[in-house]
Amino acid sequence: MDSPTLVTQRRGLLVKFIFILLLIILPYNATGGILLDLGELQVFLMVAKEGSFSRAAERLYRTQPAISLGIRKLEDSLGQPLFVRGSRPVRLTDAGTLLKEYAERLLNLRDEVTKGLTELEGLKRGELSLGVNESSIHALLPALAKFRNAHPGVQVRVHRMFSRDIPHEVLNYRLDVGAISYVPRETQLQATEIVKDELVLVVPLKHPLAKKREVDIADLGGETFVGHIVESPFRRRVIELFARHRATLNMPIEMPTIESIKRFVQMGMGVAIVPRMCVQWEIEHGWMKEVKVRQMSMPRHVYLVSRRGARLPHAAAELMRILREE
Repeated sequence: MDSPTLVTQRRGLLVKFIFILLLIILPYNATGGILLDLGELQVFLMVAKEGSFSRAAERLYRTQPAISLGIRKLEDSLGQPLFVRGSRPVRLTDAGTLLKEYAERLLNLRDEVTKGLTELEGLKRGELSLGVNESSIHALLPALAKFRNAHPGVQVRVHRMFSRDIPHEVLNYRLDVGAISYVPRETQLQATEIVKDELVLVVPLKHPLAKKREVDIADLGGETFVGHIVESPFRRRVIELFARHRATLNMPIEMPTIESIKRFVQMGMGVAIVPRMCVQWEIEHGWMKEVKVRQMSMPRHVYLVSRRGARLPHAAAELMRILREE
């Protein structure tokens, strides 16, 4: 006998399947009249976003009665109430919550069609939308510079977000591609390795360790480490490495960004373990020193993720070509 959890999951999948069919079937009635259109979905999403019919009307430059009528028509078409009436702010019903997810995908797909048509002009115009976290952007900067020089008419938008959120944003067509340091679990996505990197120890130029090419992890017990306050698998691996070798990891300072960590190290306030690609420029210009730790080998790969089986937008395909040539 199936567990209650499994039964609930199957029911959820069935509801989603039926809802997708409704979105396909319900746009037309028996006489061919349109019952559901993207304009109504746009109104619905604005009300859901603002939590208010009146604020949605202001944002869309329409009257509140017109917004209410549009929502009522949409609810009549679907045969389901989408909002809990009388609540402040306006809340979605279960059907409304489900519609919101698919409505966003449909509208994003509409934008994707528009973008694709624009790109037919040979990348003279268009847009490239990328998702990165604070470290993975360093892997893309040289390629982005070449892309900009070759296609100055293309608008490049780089969105900073948590790595865990990037695959979902790519799947929902909010991003063309994303750069992350792991292979995503989603089978609908494919990952292409673009950079091989690793974690390294960096120290200020006047630090005693700067005179050494290699140190033992036990030699770092008395050092002040400038840490990254954001949780990540690599942060946990560093902590586990020190624990495994029974070495003290003294981390009294935790910074919100890698840039602030680098700056603090340059100021002589401590040492740090960071991705090499994030400090390559500073090392090459002699602003800080990389020191090898004998027991530390932490390779770190950066992948460009895209939708599996889908044609890459022209701008994203061009960026991929440049990355492969580097």
